[in-house]
Amino acid sequence: MDAEELVQLNNEKRKQLSQENKKYYEDMLIYIRTSYNTSDQEMEEILVELLDHLIEAQAEGKTAKDVFGKQPKKYANEILGELPKGVTKKHIQYFVMLVCYFLAAASITSGIFNWLGPYIFSVDSWSNTYYLGTFVLKALLDIPFAFLIMFLALQYIRWTCFKEINNKRFLFLSGLFGILAVGLFVLVALIIPDLGPKVELPFYTIILFGSALYLIGRKVSKAI
Repeated sequence: MDAEELVQLNNEKRKQLSQENKKYYEDMLIYIRTSYNTSDQEMEEILVELLDHLIEAQAEGKTAKDVFGKQPKKYANEILGELPKGVTKKHIQYFVMLVCYFLAAASITSGIFNWLGPYIFSVDSWSNTYYLGTFVLKALLDIPFAFLIMFLALQYIRWTCFKEINNKRFLFLSGLFGILAVGLFVLVALIIPDLGPKVELPFYTIILFGSALYLIGRKVSKAI
């Protein structure tokens, strides 16, 4: 089976678990899957093996804690330590996909604001002036920032595994993280001066450019 088929098998088999065992196992599943430097195939194979082991133990009246112990993160880290590490083709595809989606979202959003400008902000033109040097510099800064934010978000998700976190606290921390992330991109936009040659582009050109990047990202995602 490939990784996608193993994921589907895992989803079906998890229905056999009790509520307590399911919560324990799904925390372990999330913790392992959010390990960004491990082969998906190897990871999904070991997750199905763990699930089969737990289902068998549950039939004997045991709980997930009886099977995997009371230190699940330590156990999960031991499993991850045994899996092969390295950058795979799929990791590169994920990188390309995320870059395309990020630039597509930024371009389409910019194009929509330019389109609505005359109606909302009393702007006289549907076009906007772009400085090529500024655009390149923003991309060189924003893309690493986007991946840093994604990395921190994954670490936060892993930190919440095996913890009983109050919903209000979770929403507060998530909201704070989102505000800081948006603030970081706004800060980059404000501090970078106008650099390089400038071009005047209408809103529909920017939206079409963003749409093309989105389609490229979508094509890459289907190949993963």
